[in-house]
Amino acid sequence: MSASTGELKQWMSALHLTEAAQILEESLMDAQTKDWSCGQFLHHILRHELQRREEKQRLKRLKWAAFPFIKSLDEFRLEEQQSLTKRQMEQLREMLWLEHTYNLILLGPPGVGKTHLSVGLGLEALERGYRVSFVSMGNLVHLMKTQEIARTSQTRMKRILRSDLVIIDDLMFMAMDKSESNLFFQFVNQLYGQASIILTSNKGPEDWGELLGDPAITTAILDRILHKSEVIKLDGDSFRLKHRETIFGDF
Repeated sequence: MSASTGELKQWMSALHLTEAAQILEESLMDAQTKDWSCGQFLHHILRHELQRREEKQRLKRLKWAAFPFIKSLDEFRLEEQQSLTKRQMEQLREMLWLEHTYNLILLGPPGVGKTHLSVGLGLEALERGYRVSFVSMGNLVHLMKTQEIARTSQTRMKRILRSDLVIIDDLMFMAMDKSESNLFFQFVNQLYGQASIILTSNKGPEDWGELLGDPAITTAILDRILHKSEVIKLDGDSFRLKHRETIFGDF
């Protein structure tokens, strides 16, 4: 008993093989003209199904990561950042630090590539199947304070807390009051041992007390972040100023 193409497509859709169902007719024609075996035909449509599922998952992870821009590690101007060697960059790309839930603290003045480096590492992790979330410190404070009353904030916080890598940008952007510092401690404590954190800041951990205010909370946060961490100090002139565009250039 042979089934029609329409029935086959219905059965495949019922089995959630929707991507394979879309190429069924084309694949059947290829199988006839190229004299495929049954095994070759199955390999072809199932490989397509798997590849399309993986691509959809990658796009979903990319959307949920909420990167402010897309810049890869290959685009990072390593030759202009003398404080980071090529060997160190390769070690970061290997992602062993992420496998062992190490944190990275990227320090340096504005414009030296901290955010670019964090996004590049986040993209590298995402391509390897890790769940990544990017959030600025200002937005994180807003999410923490509104998650109990705003569904969008609650959903975003759940995704961040389920991530394998959380990137927090511009830690010293704004000072916190005691209640905000306590919320940040609870946030860090939830991630501790479960996910890696990348922090970017223009000031070192010794100065974070200015931001967090409460000495006890500051100590508790530092204890969890620095327990397993690598501090990377970037220096030099601002990339943005060095490579700025001008309206008076040649058109």
